[in-house]
Amino acid sequence: GVGPSDVSPDEGVVEDLPLIDEKAVEQLTEGLISHYLPDLQRSKSALQELTQNQVVLLETLEQEISKFKECNSIVDINALFSEAKHYHNKLVNIRNEMMMLHEKTSKLKVSEINI
Repeated sequence: GVGPSDVSPDEGVVEDLPLIDEKAVEQLTEGLISHYLPDLQRSKSALQELTQNQVVLLETLEQEISKFKECNSIVDINALFSEAKHYHNKLVNIRNEMMMLHEKTSKLKVSEINI
């Protein structure tokens, strides 16, 4: 007898396929493309515009970030100047105190000599 392995699974399939009309396939393809292509082109241009806007936005953000960095460095410089002013005042006070001590010691030496 004929076993199941003797019969090819593809046997008879080719005869079952209808003849393909190349012209019909071409017309269906053109119809499908003409239906979806305008939407796809609009989507493409919208995406390009969105991408350009994102680039502009990123550049603007980078500029703002650099401005903030400059502001922070200015704040640091201001803190440094106020600290320098504070230490300058301390030095002036120390110098005045040393001059006063020098005067006192000079007076003491003069009074010791006079004694």
